[in-house]
Amino acid sequence: MILSIVRTGFLNLRRDRGALMLSFVVPIAFFSIFAGIFGSRGGGLNPVSVAVVDEDRSEVSQRLVKALEDESGLRAAAAPEAAKGAAPVPYDSRSAEAAVHAGDVSVAVVIPKGFGNSPTGFSGPGGARLRLLTDSSDPVAAQVVFGLIQKAAIQSMPDLLTSEEMRMLDRLSGGLTPGQRARIDSTVVRLREYVARRGTRPIAGTKSEIEPLSGGLISAEIRDVVGENKKNPLVAFYAAGIGVMFLLFSASAAGGAILDESESGTLDRILSSRVTMTNLLLGKWVYAALLGFTQLTVMFLWGAFAFQVELFKHLDGFLIMATATVLASSGLGLLLATSCKTRAQLGALTTLVVLVMSALGGSMVPRFIMPEALQKVGLVTFNAWAIDGFTKVFWREEPVSHLWPQVLVLVGAAALFFAIARRLARRWEVA
Repeated sequence: MILSIVRTGFLNLRRDRGALMLSFVVPIAFFSIFAGIFGSRGGGLNPVSVAVVDEDRSEVSQRLVKALEDESGLRAAAAPEAAKGAAPVPYDSRSAEAAVHAGDVSVAVVIPKGFGNSPTGFSGPGGARLRLLTDSSDPVAAQVVFGLIQKAAIQSMPDLLTSEEMRMLDRLSGGLTPGQRARIDSTVVRLREYVARRGTRPIAGTKSEIEPLSGGLISAEIRDVVGENKKNPLVAFYAAGIGVMFLLFSASAAGGAILDESESGTLDRILSSRVTMTNLLLGKWVYAALLGFTQLTVMFLWGAFAFQVELFKHLDGFLIMATATVLASSGLGLLLATSCKTRAQLGALTTLVVLVMSALGGSMVPRFIMPEALQKVGLVTFNAWAIDGFTKVFWREEPVSHLWPQVLVLVGAAALFFAIARRLARRWEVA
């Protein structure tokens, strides 16, 4: 009896292709995506993009800049990429801050004047402090850069660190003997010769992925240049990702009404009237888009009142991005619905497509922590473009004129989805 029940269950699962796909394909797809995100680099992080500003222009600061540029855990540059044939213009404090604000780099390191005279905290509170300009949407980057600065300092200026440490010891111990000072001076000279021979190349066997340090040889002040004036910065950054993911589910459910009409025979009666298939699909597209727009508006209104998302300050950008996003999501909902024969198939396909798109597009995991290859793959999904657009509006506070790439891709995707859905819907006209 029990074996018969088990056999019946497996036969039903075999006949239900949607349930079969959910049982095996979805777990494999998700395992592959998250293994690619977190396992492809052995648990390490992508190199952090860094703008370096050298206001000191001393021999010591140039050593540190060179060490940061040679560090494999960073993509450090003292100047942005210039147009072909043009000379690169080095970063200054203002242009570096603008690069962080625009998302061109994750962190800017500003080496202040006087750094060469007192590069560490050994000389007391008067020592120069580096300034780290950060974007709090990536909370890991600043700590990684701070830790790698300590590593770069040790590799590029061991002679200076030793000399400053000995001066501190001399001051605190009441004075070193002439013999002790001579041995220390000899050690400093050998370290300086070693640095000259080796340059600032990484020491063999060291790793770039080090643990963040709460303190270090080089002092730094960290300033969040993007989220410092926002009431609730992380909510403003992640609201779009959640909203886009659930728009896809609701759009698919709204588009699936055509399958119910087909099964009940209502679709044949509708098409026998003056309503064409194109008009029917356009009507369902507009309905799904209006429903999605209402859902997105309600969600952001709740975010504004409950979590201080600055909706009314960026209402024009929200309206543009919300309209483009719901058109694309509604078009995809129609495409999924017209490609299925039953509601059960639509449910299974929607779960697979929406979750995979959300994982790759940044709704579940921020794209900046993904390997670069997966970041490029994520651009195939319109989730990534929608999230980038909402990020420009609510996080980076860019003017609406900067939204044209995201809007163009989303509207183009919407038109493509509708065209494919219209083609697939011909089977109901033929029938």
